[in-house]
Amino acid sequence: MTTPANRARLILSLRSAGITDISVLSAVERVPRELFVPEPFRDQSYEDTALPIGYGQTLSQPYIVAFMVASLELNKTLKVLEIGTGSGYHCSVLSYLCRRVYTVERHRPLLANAEQKFSELQLHNISTRAGDGMKGWPEQAPFDRISVSAASSEIPQNLLEQLAIGGIMILPVSGVDRKQVLKKISRTDSGFETQDLIEVRFVPLLPGLARDKSA
Repeated sequence: MTTPANRARLILSLRSAGITDISVLSAVERVPRELFVPEPFRDQSYEDTALPIGYGQTLSQPYIVAFMVASLELNKTLKVLEIGTGSGYHCSVLSYLCRRVYTVERHRPLLANAEQKFSELQLHNISTRAGDGMKGWPEQAPFDRISVSAASSEIPQNLLEQLAIGGIMILPVSGVDRKQVLKKISRTDSGFETQDLIEVRFVPLLPGLARDKSA
């Protein structure tokens, strides 16, 4: 059962883990995570753990969501592209911290469920698309920030091209040893600067629309 105490305990655990951005903590606290968790796992909604959401996808642990969001250095003037809508939880947190979020998901059933949650929460600054996340959303580019919730062995060129000068992209990249590192890409007037952040574990970033038959 979800109670205010559950949310408060999660926020305290995020603070103790090093998430100190008050605006990020506030956004996490405002989003009811249980709304995005399948019924069998709902009692774990406020545990700091990843949970399955069907179609081979997962809901990232709250710490990773908060860390990625904080690393984007958001403010209310920015336009954000999210790759991998999933349950919609990460996108909902983003929506409280920027001007608009454009989110792309390759699994149509997951996107439909996420859209329902956005409506229930009255999050009106989110635009959705079922499509190939590796292609981004070129019609709406450039983006001030890009957040990618799936790992690839190379940084997609399309996403680099859609990042505005002065923009930041956060994404997991897998190495030859299969370890994944969360990277922060900053675009400058002269090119791109890359910073390694933390080791992570994400589902793979795949091309095209998924052919979903069942969860």
